[in-house]
Amino acid sequence: MKVGLGRTYVLFRRWERTYFRLDVTFIIGNEYEVKLVLRIMGAPRRSFYVGLPALRTGVAAQKFHLSIRAMFLIFHTERINTMWARRLPFYRVAIATGLFFVACESQSDVSTANGMGSPEDQHLAYLRDAYDKTEDMVTMRDGVKLYTIVYTPKDRSRTYPILLFRTPYSIGPYELSEYRNPLGPTTEFDREGYIFAFQDVRGQFRSEGEFEVIRPLASEPKGPMDTDESTDNYDAIEWLLANVENHNGRVGQWGISYAGWQTLMGMIDRHPALVASSPQASPSDMFIGDDWHHNGAFRIMYAFSWLSGNARRRDAPTDTRGDRFNYGTSSGYDFFLEAGSAANINDLYFHDEVPAWNDFMEHPNYDDYWQRQNALRFLDGIDHPILNVAGWFDTEDFYGPMSIYRTIEAENPGIENTLVVGPWLHGGWRRMDGNFLGCIDFATKTSHYFQQAIQFPFFEHHLKGSDGWGAQEAVVFLTGENEWKSYDVWPPSNIESTRIYLGPNGTLSFGSPTGSEVAPVDSYISDPGAPVPFSAEERTTLGHLWKVEDQRFASSRSDVLVYRSEPLEEDLTIAGSILAEIFVSTSGTDSDWIVKLIDEYPVNAEPSEYCDVPMGGFQMHLAGEIMRGRFRNSFEDPEAMVPGQITEIDIDLRDRFHTFKAGHRIMVQIQSSWFPAYDRNPQTFVDTYHAAAGDYQVATQSVYRSVEYPSHLVLGVLPD
Repeated sequence: MKVGLGRTYVLFRRWERTYFRLDVTFIIGNEYEVKLVLRIMGAPRRSFYVGLPALRTGVAAQKFHLSIRAMFLIFHTERINTMWARRLPFYRVAIATGLFFVACESQSDVSTANGMGSPEDQHLAYLRDAYDKTEDMVTMRDGVKLYTIVYTPKDRSRTYPILLFRTPYSIGPYELSEYRNPLGPTTEFDREGYIFAFQDVRGQFRSEGEFEVIRPLASEPKGPMDTDESTDNYDAIEWLLANVENHNGRVGQWGISYAGWQTLMGMIDRHPALVASSPQASPSDMFIGDDWHHNGAFRIMYAFSWLSGNARRRDAPTDTRGDRFNYGTSSGYDFFLEAGSAANINDLYFHDEVPAWNDFMEHPNYDDYWQRQNALRFLDGIDHPILNVAGWFDTEDFYGPMSIYRTIEAENPGIENTLVVGPWLHGGWRRMDGNFLGCIDFATKTSHYFQQAIQFPFFEHHLKGSDGWGAQEAVVFLTGENEWKSYDVWPPSNIESTRIYLGPNGTLSFGSPTGSEVAPVDSYISDPGAPVPFSAEERTTLGHLWKVEDQRFASSRSDVLVYRSEPLEEDLTIAGSILAEIFVSTSGTDSDWIVKLIDEYPVNAEPSEYCDVPMGGFQMHLAGEIMRGRFRNSFEDPEAMVPGQITEIDIDLRDRFHTFKAGHRIMVQIQSSWFPAYDRNPQTFVDTYHAAAGDYQVATQSVYRSVEYPSHLVLGVLPD
């Protein structure tokens, strides 16, 4: 006899929108069976992260894997606005926990008895059979020792290239009996045979020394004991060549996000054996367009979560991560609003344990502190093949890889410098299939294409001399049409610069203003006490989906201006940078200006397979950027805005490659807050980091659209 227990749990729901849903069925009989369907908007089906202690699953033919961290409080909760709002009866938690683990044990036994396992387990077994694992403390030129793990093929009948990965995020597992899985960027590398070297960077986890966030390069000329991430990379390669057997003398390196920046540093004054590099989602300038700031506006929510988790003081090397910060609420909006200005965070929460936060607070402008971290200044000597990788919807580091590609291209003409951009969130090309993001369907597994047709052949060719790689300049995914395109230059040389103008009554058109309107201006009230939220989702961390999120929650607000075109009669494809040139005034002495470009779906749009949001009238956030008014003319020397004075604000919304389909509308939204993705502008000309409560003032914002002041966006339109 079998007894089935089944129920659906809506774990996070806000404004009739489901973000996280769990369908669980327990079938109890001679053998325990568990059916678990988890759905979180935009996350991969096999593994995902939710900004709370993570729940990861993997399901294969006869084995069910489950690892749960502190998620059982959510059982028997039908509908709540916060995952932690209700304390559940202990017996229910215990029953749910027991059923899960009994089921997992039973299924594990069955799979083991049958000699089968998940693809991940099968590959892990292969790695144990095919690779040896060793650990070493590698001495840098100044005597500091960095913890390094090397996996070498057991087959000594041939030589192998070295693939180096350096990171501040831990290179564990640290036990010699435990293996990373996979070792390379994908399993193809493991099967083909490489020497994989991993290193905890200076001051992180098991390595000695002091960690400095985005440590600047040492001043030139460097002395024999001067170190930075470039010299550490060089010294690591030198040690590997001298101490690891069976290498072929060639080294490649890769990394995503901060590890991508480590890769970038290794490209500068490279070791002669380094012959191929792939910086992926690497930041380049933390004040202009990457993790900490965009155009001088502080990304307080992300900076807080990253620094609190990765940049605290430590007493000694360790192999454990610190605890996640406990916000005490599910609402980051409320948390940061109550904290006040950014400088208050240290006294409230960090207590001098996060040195980088205090450093930021002392440098509100683009001074030497930030300029020394600007990696673009050092890319004039790159002389080996580069594979740059970016995601169109990366909320952390999109400016970085695009600016790195462009700078290398300009400073080092003639070298192999490939750009790949897909429809991904931050690093999504490694951990997701890439066939959808949020509610948006991309039709194919774009990550698989990148992994198998681009990344693997790139390293195979340059590190082993294999055929199958034809260097291309730009391989980019066209959203809307959902297909890959290749170009010999990015953006394509045949784009036509086209202006689309803000018009009366919330219209948007390709025709310039005619002068027939009496008062061609739109105004709204911006209140820093009630800023525009960056997302409809209630959360404490930034997350990865808000750059494709439905913007109807914002367009209904009185402090957001909305402009819409007529439904398009035919497809319209844009490529390259999107530039906003708007004419504005404020009653204050400083202000933020946010411009968003949106693809508005027709009312009869088909439902999405990947979310429960109605797609009729869906407002897809395609591109958006912020400009802090004080920096409109100079990031080094801020200027107050003059109350009531019409001022031009130019904002680069960054690159996109997208087709607005026939029947869709083009939409533009303009607002003056994007909270707490960005800290609040007090709308007075004071040090924003240290603004006092009385500095935050309500302001009247106006956007002009006359013949003399024709606010518009500049799009690069591809002809038919």
